[in-house]
Amino acid sequence: MDSLFHSTIMALTDFLSKDDQNRISEAIANAEKCTSGEICVHVTPKCSGEVMKVAEKTFNKLGLYKTERRNAVLIYVAYKSKKFAILGDQGINDRVPANYWQQEKDTLGKFLSEGKPGDGLCEVVRQIGDALSSVFPPVDNDLDELSNEVSYAEADE
Repeated sequence: MDSLFHSTIMALTDFLSKDDQNRISEAIANAEKCTSGEICVHVTPKCSGEVMKVAEKTFNKLGLYKTERRNAVLIYVAYKSKKFAILGDQGINDRVPANYWQQEKDTLGKFLSEGKPGDGLCEVVRQIGDALSSVFPPVDNDLDELSNEVSYAEADE
């Protein structure tokens, strides 16, 4: 069991250093201080199939649809497959412009193509936090409904 856990951690660090993971978690925490929205970064080596469908399944598997205001965002990256997706829950999609997610995907794609995944994920998290702050401002007694840590799976299907 211990070796299985170790190999999972090693696989994630093949893509994101421990420092990058910490920076992303900190970026999520900072972004969520300005909004009642929730941001989740999920990483996997491979994605078999159409990335948006797999990301939607992952969104549901992680329970992101369970947030009180339906305002969670998933940033999904399958690094060996060179695929990624960004999707928001219904509450967000009802309020952001139609081309909003494409703009964020363009930003992330640029960083990924430059081999800077940690920088790209931090920047996209910051931008999403800024956008959410205007449509989902912070509320009193807001709970942090989702972990700010980067989630990881060996494979998503």
